[in-house]
Amino acid sequence: MSEMNRKTTCEIDKIFENLSTSLLVVDTVLNIICVNPATENLLAMSARRIEEYAIDTLFSGSDKFIQLVKHAIKNEFGYADSSIELFVPHSQKHLKVDCIFTSVSNEGWLIIELTRVDEKLKIEKEDNIVAQQNVMRVLVRGLAHEVKNPLGGIRGAAQLLEHELPSAELKEYTEVIIGEADRLQKLVDELLGPNKPQNKERVNIHVVLERVRQLILAESGTGINVVRDYDPSLPDLNADKNHLIQAVLNIVKNAIEVMSGQGEIKLRTRSRRNVKIGSEYYRLLAQIDISDNGPGIDPKIIDQIFVPLVTGRADGSGLGLSISQTLVANHSGLIECSSEPGNTVFTILLPYRHD
Repeated sequence: MSEMNRKTTCEIDKIFENLSTSLLVVDTVLNIICVNPATENLLAMSARRIEEYAIDTLFSGSDKFIQLVKHAIKNEFGYADSSIELFVPHSQKHLKVDCIFTSVSNEGWLIIELTRVDEKLKIEKEDNIVAQQNVMRVLVRGLAHEVKNPLGGIRGAAQLLEHELPSAELKEYTEVIIGEADRLQKLVDELLGPNKPQNKERVNIHVVLERVRQLILAESGTGINVVRDYDPSLPDLNADKNHLIQAVLNIVKNAIEVMSGQGEIKLRTRSRRNVKIGSEYYRLLAQIDISDNGPGIDPKIIDQIFVPLVTGRADGSGLGLSISQTLVANHSGLIECSSEPGNTVFTILLPYRHD
């Protein structure tokens, strides 16, 4: 191969790898020849695993889609179709996609482009989460600072009054005032979020998850079954390990409380590519999925679960998830959530970046 051809091939491979559209290349007998990273993200499977399948096996049950593929191979022409229902037996995923079929006649290949119909809505939802978090952070910090000042005055006045009271019985009232002022001070500090600077280092995300697993098993006993599905190939993150432990722990504890200490929690890691968070695109991210088989989140509040003081539990403070979102946002990341009865999934996205 000439130097020019080698350079061109490398450039094509790089373009193929960084496309946000999911691509599958199949041969005339429906074997999958290759896929790009966007397809790995879409199907939640590795390229090596996907390429072990024929297209009709990978999407078994997606009759219309398979017929379209066969038709495109047989007639050797390109065309498009929209809103095709796909079922992926491996991950039990149901997807609605727009499809473009392009025949490469001289090679006998068919290139299939898949674009999720709901991808635009998903991006808009992520943007809304980021914008909502930014607005709430400013609002809550302003409110918390306004509350802290009179709280300090109330506590100080109660302490002075305590020294002037003649009997121990009356001092019980000042102790109540001081105790409640301290409780409110703690609540305000939680609203303000972490006040310690980040201590970033090279962190293996699985060390973080294993630490959380040990903590919850020690606290919850045998009622919780923790299932692990880790991708050992994930590189280390430049992150504050303790902050990430707290972010994950808040989510897991919330799940345990919702399930009343009985159920299954799954910790899953994968890589993810080409994701926009806020105004920035990241080529490579770590994806941590924390799922449980509890009753699910009330649809009325699911869009506000990261807002401080919003909770679906009578005894909840509504701060845990908000703090987790803040801790992850401090790493330029994002937490997403989807929920239905029996399957609630919190997805943490953490970009790989040099800082």
